Amino acid sequence: MLQHCFNVSERRACKTLGVARSTQRYKATTKCDEGSLTTRIMELVREFPRLGYRQITRLLRQQGWRVNFKRVYRIWRREGLKVPVKKVKKRRLGDSGGGIVRRRAERPNHVWALDFIFDRTCNGRHLKILTVIDEFTRE
Repeated sequence: MLQHCFNVSERRACKTLGVARSTQRYKATTKCDEGSLTTRIMELVREFPRLGYRQITRLLRQQGWRVNFKRVYRIWRREGLKVPVKKVKKRRLGDSGGGIVRRRAERPNHVWALDFIFDRTCNGRHLKILTVIDEFTRE
């Protein structure tokens, strides 16, 4: 701008003002699609409530949006979005993930429990003890 008014070169005008020449050539881009992007993010969050901002970014890219995860994260924080904590379901007694059936003791001598205990003696030798207990009488 000054170079046209005072008929000086860009180099001299920038040196006089103390700014880098690259700032004179920089064209700022406007984010005109910020509102529509925010709307789309909110729609995806309603559709997939368990996804975080990174997975939402991946979905947006698959839909053709040219978007960075940092931009999505900035919108995510501005809108106050959080992924809800997954509730842990209590397992019922008797259900076992490993396929072993766990039974509730109904009478003496019905269910027995086994456990190995490992220890060392005072002179350093290994000691292995098998404990056996009746779950009904606890003996």
